Amino acid sequence: MPGTQVGSDGEHELQRSLGTQERAQRFYDEQVIDHLNPTMREFVTRMDMAFISTADSHGECDASFRAGTPGFLHIIDERTVAYPEYRGNGVMASLGNIAENPHVGILMVDFVRDLIGLHINGKASMVTDDELRDIVDDLPEGDRGRAAVVWVVVDIEEAYIHCRKHIPQMVPMERDRREWGTDSVRAKGGDYFGTKASRLLPAQAS
Repeated sequence: MPGTQVGSDGEHELQRSLGTQERAQRFYDEQVIDHLNPTMREFVTRMDMAFISTADSHGECDASFRAGTPGFLHIIDERTVAYPEYRGNGVMASLGNIAENPHVGILMVDFVRDLIGLHINGKASMVTDDELRDIVDDLPEGDRGRAAVVWVVVDIEEAYIHCRKHIPQMVPMERDRREWGTDSVRAKGGDYFGTKASRLLPAQAS
């Protein structure tokens, strides 16, 4: 990416202080690009989950998990991807952050076949389903009959590998055992971590 510094000022300052500049520059030169090459595009089309990172205007961070049928993270072109946001718990943490701060990070990991990951960093915007379908002919239909509340469209600034060194191999479970789009408290995990119970006043909990 000629004329553009790859990585943050903080990265470069630490590289200088810890003596990793040469290794870091080699990674930047060999592995970081500003678009999806053909191998990356093929990788994205078969991924069925992604981890999304966002931050609000104060830098407060949120990391969230998204999943769908392979290709749910849709490639519009080599510099643009989009993923659907469906009706959830109503908090809108990721979308709220994007409304304040468009910077977004996406991590996809192949835990099954190749044991490798792909990072995509860029700037996001929110587009309604109707608006995006007007300009993207091959946009997939809603997953399992659900309509997207909104699409997050990401203009790619960086794409690079996540090494396989510590990625565990996993065996996928048949999805027909899952209850998709449900409001069932039990199916969604209930109060698994005991948060609701722990917030009760002592008099209520006794």
